[in-house]
Amino acid sequence: QVQLVESGGGLVQAGGSLRLSCAASGDTLSRYVMGWFRQAPGKRREFVAAMSGNGGRSYYADSVKGRFSISRDNAKNTVYLHMNSLKPGDTAVYYCAGSFNLTRTPSAFRSWGQGTQVTVSS
Repeated sequence: QVQLVESGGGLVQAGGSLRLSCAASGDTLSRYVMGWFRQAPGKRREFVAAMSGNGGRSYYADSVKGRFSISRDNAKNTVYLHMNSLKPGDTAVYYCAGSFNLTRTPSAFRSWGQGTQVTVSS
């Protein structure tokens, strides 16, 4: 089991940037595909981005392509989500998660962080 803790959320104006971090403990991060998901109030949790264990492949939701970038530093057991050109529609609680397969479905991810709030004002 791996424990995940997100940080870096906050309030930002539209067009601004944030970097989210996900610190892992209790297991070796390179064993896991790492993903970022988000959930707005009253809405279903949705896929944002994911990266393979060795960092060789990454995937993004269409809504964030060209604006968000996922990266990982396995030596530091940390995953990042760089968010640029933020829009009010990006407002949500952001979660990092780990799985053993590169998929986009939340149910495939077994380990989850507690989430960090991102609010984008217009």
